[in-house]
Amino acid sequence: MGPHPAVAAIRLAVRRVLHDVLTELTPVPALDSGRVPAPTPHEPPPPPLVLVACSGGADSMALASALAFEAPKLGIRAGGITVDHGLQSGSDQRGEEVVGRLVELGLTPVESLAVTVGRDGGPEAAARDARYAALDAAAERHGAAAILLGHTRDDQAETVLLGLARGSGIRSLSGMAAVSGGPGAARRYRRPFLHLDRQTARKACMVQSLPVWDDPHNADPAYTRSRLRHEGLPALEKALGKGVVEALARTAQLSRDDADALDAWASQAEASVRDAAGLLECAKLYALPPAVRRRILRRAAIEAGAPAGSLFARHIEEVDRLITGWRGQGAINLPGKVVAQRQGGRLVIRQG
Repeated sequence: MGPHPAVAAIRLAVRRVLHDVLTELTPVPALDSGRVPAPTPHEPPPPPLVLVACSGGADSMALASALAFEAPKLGIRAGGITVDHGLQSGSDQRGEEVVGRLVELGLTPVESLAVTVGRDGGPEAAARDARYAALDAAAERHGAAAILLGHTRDDQAETVLLGLARGSGIRSLSGMAAVSGGPGAARRYRRPFLHLDRQTARKACMVQSLPVWDDPHNADPAYTRSRLRHEGLPALEKALGKGVVEALARTAQLSRDDADALDAWASQAEASVRDAAGLLECAKLYALPPAVRRRILRRAAIEAGAPAGSLFARHIEEVDRLITGWRGQGAINLPGKVVAQRQGGRLVIRQG
C-alpha cells in the first residue's frame, strides 16, 4: 500500500521542485568543434543543499517531512531554518522545539534564528522583511541552492485579495511566484504547495503523526490577513459558493503572465523614451500605453532611491499626471525623499 493521498501529493510537489533545482545546477556542455576535452582530475563538488523554512505549523512541517523523504533519493542535502520573531512569550523555546523536530526528521544543518522586527510597513510587513533577511543570510552562510517555503493555494488567494484591497495593480494581483529571488540569487525561494490547499498539508501531518504548532497570530483579528482568513474568505464563499480560493489562485497566475509581458514591454520601450542625456522625454512617454508608461515611471522612481515596498499606485498616478495632465503643477514628493518634476519637456526623478 502506498502513502496516504495527502502525503503522496506533497511529496510529488517537492520532488518536482527538487528536480528543477538539480536541472538548473547541472552545467550545459559547451559546443565546440567536436573535440572532446581530456578529463582533468578534481574533487567532486559537495551535494547541493536545500533548506526548508519551517515555523512548526502544518504547512511547513508537511514540507519539511517531504523534503527529508525526497532529498536523499536525489543526492541532495536537506536542512532547515526556523525564525524566531520574538513577538510572543516563549518564542525562543518554541524555536528550539522546531529545531528538535527537524533534526528528528533527519535534516542537517538545522538552526533557529532570532530576529528583531521593526515597524516599517506595519507589523506583518516588518515581520516578513526580518524573516526574509534572516533566510537570505542563512542561505549565503550555508551555500544553499534553494529555500523551500510552505505557502499554499489558500495563502495565494489571501494575497490576491489583499492586493485587490490595496488597489496596487496587476502585479499585486499576481500574488506569490512559485519561484522568486533574494539578494544575488534570482531563484532562491521555491513554493511547491501553491497548487495544494491548506487542508492537504494538515492532513499529511496528521497521518504521519507530525506535531504541529498553531500560531495564535493566525487567529488574531488584529492582523489583516487573519481577519481575511477567518472572516473575509468564508463570507465570499458563502455569497459566491465554493471555489473562490481556486478562482483567486487562477487569477494570480493569469495576472502574473500579463504582468510579466507588460514588464518586458516596458523594459524594451524605456530606451526609446530617453534623450541623449538619459532623461525621460514627456512627449514620448505620453505616446505609450498607460500600463507600459507607468511601469517605466515606477522603475525610474525606484532607481532614484524610492523604496519599492513603499511606492504605491497612487504615487505613480501623481507622477503620471505630470505627463498626461500637465497644468504647470509643482514637484511630486515620493517615498525615500525622491522628487519627480517636469522641466522643459523632460521628467526629472531624483533625490530631493
